[in-house]
Amino acid sequence: MQDPNGPFETIAVSKLSEHILQVTLNRPTVANAFNTKMAEEVRDLFTHYATHPSDLRCVILTGAGNVFCGGADLKERNGMSNDTWLAQHRIYEQFFWTLMEFPIPLICAANGHAFAGGLEILMCTDFAYGVPGAKFAFTETKIGIMPGGGGTQTMSRAIGERRTKEIIFTAKPFTADEALSWGVLNRLCAPEKLMAEALETAQTIAANGPIAVRQAKKAIHHGLQTDLTRGLWLEVEAYNRLVFTEDRHEGVKAFNEKRLPKFQGR
Repeated sequence: MQDPNGPFETIAVSKLSEHILQVTLNRPTVANAFNTKMAEEVRDLFTHYATHPSDLRCVILTGAGNVFCGGADLKERNGMSNDTWLAQHRIYEQFFWTLMEFPIPLICAANGHAFAGGLEILMCTDFAYGVPGAKFAFTETKIGIMPGGGGTQTMSRAIGERRTKEIIFTAKPFTADEALSWGVLNRLCAPEKLMAEALETAQTIAANGPIAVRQAKKAIHHGLQTDLTRGLWLEVEAYNRLVFTEDRHEGVKAFNEKRLPKFQGR
């Protein structure tokens, strides 16, 4: 497994504060297209933070340069045998699913276009901010394949079945304004303010009870995969876990003492 401290070939990792990490897709000369190495590095990094205790409370995912991600690197795939393609795609599946199941809040700061697998990466995060002028598309059907990193599922859950079918069947781009109005993006930011606004949101999240935020994320994520009754039971189970935490006692005590709580994640 990749050492979480690097060195990295395809991503840049920096600690913005005690509780906030920035991960940057770092292949700007090819529009940050992901190859096998990037998939492995991202998968291993996020797996480490998902499975090892740490003070991490929020991650911001962005791209180098002025494009978020152009999708999979098709030059690397040129001439691949069927077996090699499938073997590589299994790594890609791990890459996407690790992001999707990451227990810590994950914000996408989409600094430009997000096409094909790049849009699937965005949809694997908890929510996304983008910039005016960016374009978004699932272009896979243009080359005889389809989204295979969760796009058919994450997009349809976000914006509905019928609009998702149109986007995937036609492979036509949609605008940042459309992405905002449909719910693909939560906010549009001026390019020079994108990271500052993402960081401000990350800091707000990091100041809240970290176990509470993770449990809420779990309840929302898994509750959407089932019916309302089971979702309500999932919520109660997640809630009850918090009753026994030191953070719950600290939060109530701080409220009554009219001060900010000092959460320890315990």
